[in-house]
Amino acid sequence: MTATFFHRFGAFVILVWLSVGLAACSGFIKGGDNRHNQPLSGGVVQGLRNMGSSPGEGMVVRIFKEESVLEVWKRTASGTYRLFKTYEICAYSGDLGPKIKEGDRQSPEGFYTVTPGLMHPKSNYYLAFNTGFPNKFDRAHGRTGSDLMVHGDCSSRGCYAMTDAGIAEIYALAREAFKGGNTSFQLQIFPFRMTAANLARHASSPHMDFWKDIKEGYDLFELTRTPPTWDVCEGQYIFNPVTSGPLNALGACPPSTPNSALVAKQQADEASLASQASAIRKAAERKAAEEEAIRQRGAAVNNFFSGIGSMFGNPGQNPNISPVITGKPATLPTPATQRP
Repeated sequence: MTATFFHRFGAFVILVWLSVGLAACSGFIKGGDNRHNQPLSGGVVQGLRNMGSSPGEGMVVRIFKEESVLEVWKRTASGTYRLFKTYEICAYSGDLGPKIKEGDRQSPEGFYTVTPGLMHPKSNYYLAFNTGFPNKFDRAHGRTGSDLMVHGDCSSRGCYAMTDAGIAEIYALAREAFKGGNTSFQLQIFPFRMTAANLARHASSPHMDFWKDIKEGYDLFELTRTPPTWDVCEGQYIFNPVTSGPLNALGACPPSTPNSALVAKQQADEASLASQASAIRKAAERKAAEEEAIRQRGAAVNNFFSGIGSMFGNPGQNPNISPVITGKPATLPTPATQRP
């Protein structure tokens, strides 16, 4: 009976461990504090005022994996957004590229919409907000996952972990934006800054088509300094669509009016990407050729000295020649005076 008890207990522990590991960054509810209601510091409020904004104005959050940074942008009196502050990301899980399935410990990439219902004031990871993964695009591609957060505690299982001080300030900025009447804020998550040079460095990645898709949203924000609206059709993101309602994620995309500035930027970036990717590929080929030439020269030198050793009977240079050992002393040479 004791053995059965411990067997069942062990199985229970394993199940709990697996559920925690696969549940990303859900955490347990904890109470007893008021950390989610801590006011913004005077310095933050003054900083917003200096840039022509205020705590109640809209915000956009951008995350860049490779650079390990999170940016908070705030809407200004002009209606455009300005970068307010950049925060270091303590840790994120996985590699560059989107999250595919539950339990892959990969942090998501793409465009997400964070509403008040996705805020977690009592997260076990100090404070947190849910990214909203899987979104419409993720679901259209059968991607799965849950509880993908931006949170504190500097520990990640598929999430973006900040310092406690960092998430406290970001959380307060979001809270005040909601109080100001904003129903959501846009969360943009990229593998890196979407420049032609960075794309060229990763030109062989299997995620290139996906990255070029979300790059359009990145470019629009860079050009206009306003967050683009987004939807999904034909299995791809579509930005600033002219439509009266939600699109079918796998249906045909509606006709759109090209943004001339965006088209010009995309054409320039494509040309630069092709040129830089070609240069990187040629450099890699040259390096490989140089390394092969060095290897061949080394082999030739070794073969040369091996041949020299064989000519002079050096057994150490030719494994096919063995020394002759008779066990008899060598014959002494005859003195010169005794020679006939």
